[in-house]
Amino acid sequence: MVLLLYNITYLIETLLLASDPPSRMTSMRKTATTPPRGPYLNVAQREYFRRRLLDWRQDILQATQTTIEGLRHGSHFQGGDEGDRALRESAQTLELRARDRQRKLLRKIDQALERIRTGQYGYCEETGEPIGLDRLDIRPVATLCIAAQEAHERREKHIRG
Repeated sequence: MVLLLYNITYLIETLLLASDPPSRMTSMRKTATTPPRGPYLNVAQREYFRRRLLDWRQDILQATQTTIEGLRHGSHFQGGDEGDRALRESAQTLELRARDRQRKLLRKIDQALERIRTGQYGYCEETGEPIGLDRLDIRPVATLCIAAQEAHERREKHIRG
């Protein structure tokens, strides 16, 4: 039971890290930790973000493959009392939900890579203003500048009541 709880704790930590942008990933990749200096979204900065997005995408795909292999292994069908089985099923449900969120994130990463390719990356979809290197460094898939994001969140909050 203790080993199972340890495994679930490790699983949760792994899933949370894999959902975060690459700046908080535990990956040992050699991507620089800050964007290169120079004019906004110069060639070196675009390459920096492209590499980060590709690394993040690869980390998510590897985590997904690990999940698939774990589900094929069938260890979640092992014996134990009802509490053990319920705990395993809860962990499996949590993992599948995280993978679904990551599937959506992969779509955003692919869209960001396409925006880099077309030269639209780093500019707000609503205002056309630069999103800013700091914001992109924190959230490489950002599509809105801070002002537009705040306005969007206010509208959502107003709609929800």
